[in-house]
Amino acid sequence: EVGGQSIFDYQMQALISVGVREVCLVLGYRREQIMEYAVERYPEIDFSFKVNHFFFETNTAYSLWVAGEEFLDRDFIYLNGDVLFEPKLLERVVASEHTSALAVEKKLCGEEEVKVIVDDTGRIEKIGKELDPSRCAGEFIGVARFRAPVTAYFYKALEQLKIEGQRNVYFEAGLARMAEKHPLQLVDVTDMPCVEIDFPEDYELARTSVLSRFGQA
Repeated sequence: EVGGQSIFDYQMQALISVGVREVCLVLGYRREQIMEYAVERYPEIDFSFKVNHFFFETNTAYSLWVAGEEFLDRDFIYLNGDVLFEPKLLERVVASEHTSALAVEKKLCGEEEVKVIVDDTGRIEKIGKELDPSRCAGEFIGVARFRAPVTAYFYKALEQLKIEGQRNVYFEAGLARMAEKHPLQLVDVTDMPCVEIDFPEDYELARTSVLSRFGQA
């Protein structure tokens, strides 16, 4: 919980604010608890549940592949489950005219962040954690919107990673394979309050700084 409700709650409220009524949750740890909470808390949402039974040894690329049939031929929004953001941020991403729109916070990054290298038009040329921070425009925060038919190519990239045995990689590895032929566009959300909560210091930042800025952007 942050400020009296869970990250999940903030995310569902953001999705509802942009008109989303179908949500697929890819689950692993404590999945029964999350399923029960989701259905009881948000009866207006039509939930589907996919289980990554190998959640302890895989990463987000595999989890998104598990949900493939849910997005293969349609538009969809992707959210990492540990990102706190206000609804206006998602509204900006959804409003993008591009087929693939990725929320990026422009800043000097370190080794931990998923970083992006962009050209002069805002097109993302490369994405990943391994990139040289000095060449990067900022951090992809784990919020994105994709439109069909590019989603089919995205699924194929994820499937290829699985075939190659790359089970413990982030879903951005699939995006990196698509970037040349299927443009990924940066959506600047630097002015929006958001934080990915990985460590205790991230939680403190969310509690003391990020949440207080909701509604001010």
